[in-house]
Amino acid sequence: MRKRVSSDKVKFDPQAFLATIDSGRTISSYSKKQSIFAQGDPSDSVFYIQEGKVKLTVVSTAGKEATIGLLSGCDFFGEGCLTGQRLRLCSASAMTDCSVTKIDKKAMTTVLHGEHAFSDLFVAYLLTRNSRYEEDLVDQLFNSSEKRLARILLLLAHFGKEGKPEVAIPRLSQETLAEMVGTTRSRVNFFMNRFRKLGFIRYNGQLEVDSSLLNIVLHD
Repeated sequence: MRKRVSSDKVKFDPQAFLATIDSGRTISSYSKKQSIFAQGDPSDSVFYIQEGKVKLTVVSTAGKEATIGLLSGCDFFGEGCLTGQRLRLCSASAMTDCSVTKIDKKAMTTVLHGEHAFSDLFVAYLLTRNSRYEEDLVDQLFNSSEKRLARILLLLAHFGKEGKPEVAIPRLSQETLAEMVGTTRSRVNFFMNRFRKLGFIRYNGQLEVDSSLLNIVLHD
């Protein structure tokens, strides 16, 4: 009699699976601030972050730049090519030294159809990220800039996600934080100083976020 294996004990490893793809896959290392692709480039592949953090930005026709996403290990990006997107709608650059797997559109389509566990994981990831975008929109419409800044810092530190939070987060300029929050650099500077005085954040060579910052987000 074959022993039944609990589904809880069998965890699909996308990184290990992607390593088995024979063609249409490349792994590249990027140094901090290095471009991965630029807005307007051909959209012909999907990317998977093995290690490090990636920033997504978009530039308007007037030349104004906005940060629309900060991604980390096990995140996908560039999936617009799968929906017929011919050109990149945003730019992607390394926030830290990182390792990224690039999967050609054809290869990605093949594995999505051939490996159900990977397909389920990928769809679940997209649904989760879409929910995040909805939360971002509600946050932008109804919350104060102080709450929006606190939420961004908590998300960067992965509070609220499975696993141990990353207390230390990558160094971000106050200009970048202001773009994400939708406010001015001076306001971000004011709130960051306030958070520091209250013990919500610390500067120990890098920015450290304390879980007590949740008090700002939850307080009405």
